[in-house]
Amino acid sequence: MPDKQSINIFWLRRDLRLNDNAALYHALKSGKPVLPLFIFDTIILDKLEDKDDARVTFIYQSLIELDQKLKDLESSVLIKNTSPKEAWVEILEEYNVDTVFTNQDYEPYARQRDQEISQLLAGKGSKFCTYKDQVIFDRDEIMKADGTPYTVFTPYSRKWKEKLNDFYLKAYPVEKYLQNLLKIKLDFPSLQAIGFETSTLPIPGKEYRTVIADYAKTRDFPALQGTSRISHHLRFGTLSIRELATAANQSEEKTWLNELIWRDFYAMILWHFPQTIDHSYKSDFDKIEWRNNEQEFEAWCKGKTGYPLVDAGMRQLNTIGWMHNRLRMVTASFLSKHLLIDWRWGEHYFARKLLDYDMSSNVGGWQWAAGSGTDAAPFFRIFSPAAQTKRFDPKFEYIKKWVPEYLDPFKYPAPIVDHQKARERCLAAFKKALNN
Repeated sequence: MPDKQSINIFWLRRDLRLNDNAALYHALKSGKPVLPLFIFDTIILDKLEDKDDARVTFIYQSLIELDQKLKDLESSVLIKNTSPKEAWVEILEEYNVDTVFTNQDYEPYARQRDQEISQLLAGKGSKFCTYKDQVIFDRDEIMKADGTPYTVFTPYSRKWKEKLNDFYLKAYPVEKYLQNLLKIKLDFPSLQAIGFETSTLPIPGKEYRTVIADYAKTRDFPALQGTSRISHHLRFGTLSIRELATAANQSEEKTWLNELIWRDFYAMILWHFPQTIDHSYKSDFDKIEWRNNEQEFEAWCKGKTGYPLVDAGMRQLNTIGWMHNRLRMVTASFLSKHLLIDWRWGEHYFARKLLDYDMSSNVGGWQWAAGSGTDAAPFFRIFSPAAQTKRFDPKFEYIKKWVPEYLDPFKYPAPIVDHQKARERCLAAFKKALNN
């Protein structure tokens, strides 16, 4: 048993790194030894359908790397595998905890969890401090003149860029204070002990600078290596948002920076409108009479709709746990508009399959595609898969990679819906809902 010296705890969540970490920096400067903690939250993990979930493997491997760095500093990360409340009850029995330092999480469950843990800690005389780390501007930092949140991206983005300066991009010099980590040696559990198997999905690296300059020219063509593929590193905080925004801001081409701003925008929307995780931001869209045909939904999930570009996107998702952003828009539009299947079905499927799943961006993107969100594409904009193919995969390079049988009528299914008829059906259903 460790002695009962007074310590502070740094609670890792979506920030699996030591460098440029806001909460860790403040913890290390607090004057007490700091013990890093990660909780494999069974409330979340028990809901996962796949025991080889790639996100759990990525988290585990990232923590192994982090723990090795800590061991080089004669410290360790404390791992708990239970509900957060049960974990903290155990921790408060084992350690004399003065303050818990952690970075802000904006999802509804996380907000409820943090409120509960804050109250539990207060009851034991411990403090709970949160910091901004996963976004450049959060919650109420970018607001309209009347104090209300922006719900349209363009003016939000303009205000975001006006406010940006070196202060918001400055890295936290964590390295100066690492000697203040608690000197402790703890064992690291196996992944199997946590209840999961190792995923074999490939994990892309952290290189992003090479794509920034040409990003505007290459980002929409899925056959090219035109995007950075670092979204999962952002999701789990293995890269610093300040580092990325600094690199993007230094480039003359600002399109990549705009993508980071979209991320802040959707995090802000989720904070102010948490109901949007399962309700349309524009409430009239909850009146849509969805067809919700289960056979067609399964065909969409498996990439067997008879529309090669849609199917290529879904097969890419199912195979590597990632999908090109252009295809995220195309597949989401196809499900919600061509098939008239509730966007929440698709959002949940992406939540299961995406290695980079981020609730705020995923919900925001799906509502954008369905036309029901804040800054949404108008409901009457219905992507034509054929037109999208002609424009963004004209040589069928992407399609050939993921749907090699697309020209073989004996192996590849006929389209499950006619584009023009589906478009007319969608417009009628949406207009009916909006006119009620």
